[in-house]
Amino acid sequence: MLMVMIFAGGHISGVHFNPAVTLGVFLRGKCAASDVPGYVIAQLLGGALAAFIGGSILGKVPAAAASDMNMMQGGVAEFLGTFALVRVILNTATAKSNAENSFYGLAIGFTVTACAYTLCGFGSGGCFNSAVALGTFMNGLNTGTNMAPIIIADLLGGAAAALAFKSII
Repeated sequence: MLMVMIFAGGHISGVHFNPAVTLGVFLRGKCAASDVPGYVIAQLLGGALAAFIGGSILGKVPAAAASDMNMMQGGVAEFLGTFALVRVILNTATAKSNAENSFYGLAIGFTVTACAYTLCGFGSGGCFNSAVALGTFMNGLNTGTNMAPIIIADLLGGAAAALAFKSII
């Protein structure tokens, strides 16, 4: 679904569906500071709206695994997944060498899929996005005590990806 949404709306927002992506793109120098608050507010509202719609249609599920999250393991999993996601976005959607490419949506979508399969089982639920973490909390799929470590790890992953990108390019 993410891949489809990237192809459908990436040209409008620059694939800013995630606060960590916005942070990474800002630190990379491809997003104006004045755009950051609007993007983050829209992303969080989108996560909340998606949670409300999904919860209303699908029902809520208790937070069994999330309530037992090992903060270190879950935080590292979120950091690594978000780092990989933002790094791929910066390389495929913002690098001059990939300008005019048509594969960025596939690369980004497959990165999230791969991270979900490999890192989701470490207790955080594999959010890799603060807006998704908010949605999981709203629907009882995550606990309030897990929110801060997930959000911090996601933002640190995004920032680290930007720094890595800038140091290599």
